[in-house]
Amino acid sequence: MDRLHFFSPVRITRGQGHPLEEVDSVAEAMVFLRKWPTGRRGPVYQCALNCCSAALSGQMSPEEARKAFTGFARITRLLDDESAMPMGGESMGHVYALRR
Repeated sequence: MDRLHFFSPVRITRGQGHPLEEVDSVAEAMVFLRKWPTGRRGPVYQCALNCCSAALSGQMSPEEARKAFTGFARITRLLDDESAMPMGGESMGHVYALRR
């Protein structure tokens, strides 16, 4: 696995009738962010962009960048609710322990 891939993809939904998108790497998150409308770029967008840039340059882990990108997707209401939940009914503590 590429060192810049996320542990699990961030699932993006643009609403009913649109296909679900999976962003599974820092590079894909950067492409998504660069296409984001200029007029809708606020502090959460900038944080996600900065974190992805830092991950690309090796100053931050891909999972830290994923957290920032997930926060951006959640704030902009693009995050698929099911992707935010742990798989298989596991507790969040168990999921975070696996990521370490």
